[in-house]
Amino acid sequence: MLLLFGLIEKRIVSIVSSEVLAHENSRNPYAERRIFVSSVLRKVSRVIQRLNGRLAKRAQEIEALGIKGFDALHLACAEQLKADYFVTCDDRIIRKYAGMVVAIDPVELIMSMLQEETDNADR
Repeated sequence: MLLLFGLIEKRIVSIVSSEVLAHENSRNPYAERRIFVSSVLRKVSRVIQRLNGRLAKRAQEIEALGIKGFDALHLACAEQLKADYFVTCDDRIIRKYAGMVVAIDPVELIMSMLQEETDNADR
C-alpha cells in the first residue's frame, strides 16, 4: 500500500473518489484513519462522482452478487467513472465482483504494473 500511495503522490497513478467515499470516511470512528484517508483523497485527479438514481440501481445489481452496502456503491461509482481498477484488500469483493472495473488487491496491481514495465522495456 505504501508503494501505491507513493505512486499516487508522484502522480504516476491517479485516483478517483465519490460522495460515498467522503461520507463513509466522515463516519470513521478512528481519527488517524479518517485523517489519512482525507489526505489521500486530496490527491484525487478527477471529478468526484455524485450519487444519483442510476448509481443506486447499479449498486442494487452489485448487491445481488453478494457485495453489500458501501462496497456496492463504491463499485458502482468506480464503474460510472470508468476507473481501470478498484483496489481493495477485501478478497470477497475480488472473488464476487464481475463488472466493468477490475477488482484487484494492491499487491497484484503493483505486480501487474511492474510486469507491464518489464514487457515494455523488452520491446
